[in-house]
Amino acid sequence: MARTLFGTDGIRGIANREPMTPEIALQFGKAVARHFRNGRRPVVVVGKDTRLSGYIFESALTAGLCAAGATVFLVGPLPTPAIAHITKSFAADAGIVITASHNPAEHNGLKLFDAEGYKLPDEQEEAIEQLIHEGLDGAASYDEPIGKAKRIDDARGRYIEFAKATIGSQRLKGLRVVLDCANGAAYSVTPVILKELGAEVIVLNDKPNGTNINEGCGATHPEVIRDAVLRHSADIGVALDGDADRVIMVDEQGNDVNGDHILAMCALDLHQRGLLARETVVVTDYTNLGFDETLAKKGIMTIRVRNGDRYVIEAMREHGYVLGGEQSGHIIFGAHGTTGDGTIAALQVLRIMHTSEQPLSALARCFTAWPQLIRAVHVREKRPLESLPAVQKAIKEAEQELSQGRVFVRYSGTESKMRILVEGKNETIVKKHADAIEAAAKQEVGA
Repeated sequence: MARTLFGTDGIRGIANREPMTPEIALQFGKAVARHFRNGRRPVVVVGKDTRLSGYIFESALTAGLCAAGATVFLVGPLPTPAIAHITKSFAADAGIVITASHNPAEHNGLKLFDAEGYKLPDEQEEAIEQLIHEGLDGAASYDEPIGKAKRIDDARGRYIEFAKATIGSQRLKGLRVVLDCANGAAYSVTPVILKELGAEVIVLNDKPNGTNINEGCGATHPEVIRDAVLRHSADIGVALDGDADRVIMVDEQGNDVNGDHILAMCALDLHQRGLLARETVVVTDYTNLGFDETLAKKGIMTIRVRNGDRYVIEAMREHGYVLGGEQSGHIIFGAHGTTGDGTIAALQVLRIMHTSEQPLSALARCFTAWPQLIRAVHVREKRPLESLPAVQKAIKEAEQELSQGRVFVRYSGTESKMRILVEGKNETIVKKHADAIEAAAKQEVGA
């Protein structure tokens, strides 16, 4: 069966439009309960970010889950990685997060975790999608005993203590941190974590109203923390996205520190402490080639997988690696979590700063990035790339001139966008070809 609901990171869309309707959420809840039943009543944790539409989907999911006999634990607004952790710590069968991550407030989505807190492989998502379609078509019968729902009041505190323990509750006294919560799921936990560890915290965008999540703030707007860091003479700026599974930083001088730099710092730290399993880091197609070049000199290998933190995690689990991530700020520490966690990544960087007594600007110079440009083109349709002659011509010309570089073009799995990456040693040539491919894309499929 062709996948029509699940994308690269769960189900996503604009609230109240297919596929993000309460009707589909109801069937999703029923399908999840049936999929994880295994002859007994399944237990499912449900959490969300701060979008107004979260109330719709929380109610619809709960109704569907209970209708199919599940016990539901409702934990309210919490980061995606917190839901993954609580799912495992409660010995639940599955966890569902109602979130559209870094997307605008009118969007929403459904992410699903298994009993161990990991995202499901494609084949399990396809099985659940089949059950959803059966329910929507009226072919499925749900005559199981009715389940019940319960609110978990201490979920927030559980995650706070868990996060602090990932750095041994090390004191961060003397560090001044600007923290942008994106008016999202971390607003009530990450400021507390940092303050309880002794950091001086200047908190931004921690007053969600249901419609301001990610609005001109968070990980997609590092200029917000840049200005605040310089204004307050802070040591670091930390910007989370709406569900806090990714993080972008700026150093004390206001320079951007993206996921590649964060991952390199953490890889070198684990390597120096003898904790980097098999001396390998898992990255994606978007990771800068300078990353590989620098870490190879230290004897650290890199494994590249397709874009998406789920594929990073799958490779880590399959081969026993303990560190992986994406340039966008999804950083996965295998010893501490099962998905990207912006708060834990920030804690690890703060620990390194504190123990090394080095500013973030010095630590971030651990590798020199190659010139790289990433463009996003809004598209009206996702026609096969091979059917776009102007795009193919521009790509071929770029590849011929970028002898030491690369070109990577794909459609987003969560948005109506074509993503274009051009990278090489010469910044002028990189820009020329990024412009050309972008122009060709707008001409052939631009919205």
